[in-house]
Order: sequence, then structure tokens, then C-alpha cells
Amino acid sequence: MTPPPMKHRASDVVEPLAKAETSFKLLVESVRDYAIYMLDLDGIVVSWNIGAERIKGYSAEEIIGRHFSLFYTDEDISVGRPEMKLRIATETGRYEEEGWRVRKDGTRFRAHVVVSALRAPDGRVTGFAKVTQNVTDRWEAEQALRQSEERFRVLVEQIRDYAIFMLDPKGRISTWNLGAQRIKGYKSEEVLGQSPAKFYTPEAQAAGKMQRLLKKAEDVGVARDIDWRVRKDGSRFWADVTITALRTPNGELYGYAKVVRDLTERVEAAAQARAYEAAQEAIQIRDEFLSIAAHELRTPLTAAQLHLQGMKRLTTRDPAEWNHPRISAGVVSAIRSADRLSELVETLLDVSRIATNKIRLNLMTFDLPTVCQEAIERLQEMINEAGCTVRFVGPDRLEGCWDRLRIEQALINLISNACKYAPNTEIEVGVEKLGEQVRLWVKDTGPGIDNDHLERIFGRFERAVSSSHFGGLGLGLYVTQQIVEVHGGTVDVESTPGEGSSFSLILPIITPSEGLPPTGDSPY
Repeated sequence: MTPPPMKHRASDVVEPLAKAETSFKLLVESVRDYAIYMLDLDGIVVSWNIGAERIKGYSAEEIIGRHFSLFYTDEDISVGRPEMKLRIATETGRYEEEGWRVRKDGTRFRAHVVVSALRAPDGRVTGFAKVTQNVTDRWEAEQALRQSEERFRVLVEQIRDYAIFMLDPKGRISTWNLGAQRIKGYKSEEVLGQSPAKFYTPEAQAAGKMQRLLKKAEDVGVARDIDWRVRKDGSRFWADVTITALRTPNGELYGYAKVVRDLTERVEAAAQARAYEAAQEAIQIRDEFLSIAAHELRTPLTAAQLHLQGMKRLTTRDPAEWNHPRISAGVVSAIRSADRLSELVETLLDVSRIATNKIRLNLMTFDLPTVCQEAIERLQEMINEAGCTVRFVGPDRLEGCWDRLRIEQALINLISNACKYAPNTEIEVGVEKLGEQVRLWVKDTGPGIDNDHLERIFGRFERAVSSSHFGGLGLGLYVTQQIVEVHGGTVDVESTPGEGSSFSLILPIITPSEGLPPTGDSPY
């Protein structure tokens, strides 16, 4: 049997509702961080919570029954702002704003206000609920930040020595300062919203340099580049560029900051300084060369003059003395001195040809070991005078295509140097094949060369030792290196102080003719 339905008494509904209303009233009245109060249709305050008292300074007894315009500034009251807000809330149901309000003591505070219309079940507006929050601290912080940002913006915009601008995430220009206009030549209206690719040279654009720099900045945070950039008028300038990726606190990319400095004047000044230093060095080298050349040329010239004067005295006294042994010896010595003068002059001419890129090659196929043997034989007298012995190491035959006289010249320079700087030692001349190349070396067991001198011994007029101890123009290794390089080869040197030196010429077996100066008659 189904039990009859229970009957509810009115008190079963009213009492809980009354308790809920009481609890809600207590909750609202106890809120301290928000002013929560009610207005009637005319804007008269009809309720007041502790938060309203704390924020606005009025007690409930002081404010209930008074118009809420009391909290507004004179400016707002003069334009009817309080009534306007109630009208909008009545029409739309709510009104929200942020503005200035006035406390009891006359001080102002920044308020965030929400006004809500209260309606009866039939839809009639019966009053308004108003919630006010004091946001002064937040507003002041925002204002301080905004002012700081504005000062920074003005500062950046007025900087003239640096181009400082921003790009959006797609790499389009979004800001432009005075320095950017001065350095690059564009006004802001000419570049905003455009890609900065126009600032790059055509070569850099073709290589996608801008995209690579932006990608690097995105990946690692910053990208740096020093290279040519292009102004609006087409002229180029030397730029120091830094691109920094800009990210939100959660790491999302929102653009790039780009700083560009024009280094052109600095580079030009440095180039002028280097040119001046080079000129000073050239003058010093010239003066040193003239001194060395005068000494080197004077020695064989004086010897030739003495021998010729001796022969003149003999023949003047007795014309029959032409067959005297001293005449024959004098002629031989004079010829040797003339040969030495000829070698010195030819070396100077080689330096001149190299400097003007006029050194010429007569390429032919010949056997390299044969040239080595002939060079050793040609220098045998010098080798004997130096107390040296020379031995050849290598195959019986190894043919290649080179300029024979030039290769012989380079080899003679190396053997002569070994005799001069490593007297009374054994000198090794060797040849070996290395794939499509050959290695020709001259090795001695002399005093060796200090590491500090190894890098500069191939320079013009350079020596590893003082010219006061050893003669010569200091051009032999320089000419040797140039001869090898014009053949498409390289020169290597290995040396250990106290253990000797080894100079190696690495040459292609067949000298490439492409890129060589035109061939012609040998200058010898």
C-alpha cells in the first residue's frame, strides 16, 4: 500500500529562506575589500557594508539616506555622470567603468565600479546594487609602467647613432627610430609594415641571410652580424647588427628587436691607419732594402773593379803580359763577379715581375730528378766552399709539366740557403710522387729556425738571422714561394732549432694553364 504524500508547512520553506538571506546579508556586510551597497531608484544609499566604510570613509549612519553622487568628483557631477550611469544600468541591466572617486576626507582613489539593476518578478527596476573596488595601487603601477615605457620609447626614438627598431613575428618592421632614419635613409612611413630585406645587399638577399639571422635569433635568443647593408640611395655601409628575439612570459615569440650601428667611419679610419702603418713599414723596408742592395751589389762590383784594375796595371807596364796567369785568374774572377751581379739584378727583376703580376711560365714536360742533379752540379763550387755535402734521394725518373728554368731557380735558392745558413753539414735533395702531385725538398742539419721567424721568412727582404752575419737580399725564399704558387703549388717548412730545416715544394704533376699569366719567351 502506497503511503500518502507528505504535506509541507509554509514554515518549512520560509525559515530556510530567511536563514539564507540572513547569511548572505552577513556575508556582504563582512566583505572588507569591496564596497557593496544598494541604491534606490533615485540613487539614495539604502545599505552599506564594512568594505564601503573602509574604502570610502563613511559609516553607515553617515551615508544611508544620502545620494551616491557624494562619492563623485565635481567634474563628474557637473556633467551628470552619476545619473547617466543609473540610466544606462536601467536600460541595459548593468554599467561598468573605472574612474576617480572621492573619500569622506576629500582624497581621491581610483575605483573599478559595477552598477547592476535590481528587478522585481514583473521586470520592474526596484533599485541598484553597486560594487566598488579600490584599484589605486594597480592603476599607479600601470601608470608608472606606461610612463616608463613612454620615456623609453621617446629615448629610443631620439637616439641618432643607432638604428633601433622592432619587427613583428613575421619579420615586418613595426617601429622606426630617428637613428634608423638617419643611418638607412628611410622615413618611418616608408618602411613600417615592410620587410627589412631591402637593407641587405643583393648577394645577401639571394643567400637568404636575413631569414637565417631571424631563425638563429628565434632559436638561441640573439643573432649577431657584421657585414655590408644598403641605404635608400643605394650606397653601402658597414653595419654591426644585433637581433634579439622578444618573448612573452610564457615563451611565445612576439617579435624581434634590431639594433644597427654604422661602422663605416670607424672601418675607414682603421683602414687609413693600417694604410699609414703599411706605408711606414714599406718605407722602412725600402730603406733597409736599399742599404742591403747597395752592400750586396757593391761587393761583386768592387771585386770586378779590383781585378780589372790589376789587369790594367799589368798590361800598361808590358803589353806582352796579356798571357800572364794573373790575367787569366782576374778574368775568371771578374766574370764570376759579373755573374753574381747578373743574378742579383735578375732577382730584383723577378720581384718586380711578381709585384706587377707579370711573371711568365714556359711550361714543358721534363724529368725532375735530372734538373735536381744538374742544379747540384752547377752549385758544386759553392757547396765545396761551404764545407757541405749534398746527396740526392728519389727515383731515377719522374716527369711533369712545369717551367724548367723557374723550378731550377727555386731549387737553387733552397740549396744556396742551406749552404749559407748550415755550412759544414749534409744537405739532402729529394723528390717523390704523391698521387697527382710531387714533393721536392731540400733538407739540412744546421742550426734550424726559431718558431717566431717561421711565419715571416717568406716575406720580401726577410731573414731568420741578421744581415750582418749573412749576406743576400733576403728575397730567395720570397721568389721561391711565388714561383711555386704560380705553378699552383705550395711551400712547406719544418724546422727544429739545433736540428736543421726542411723546405718542401708541393707541385701538381701537370701545372694547370687556367688562370696563369700568358706564356711567352723565357725572361732568362
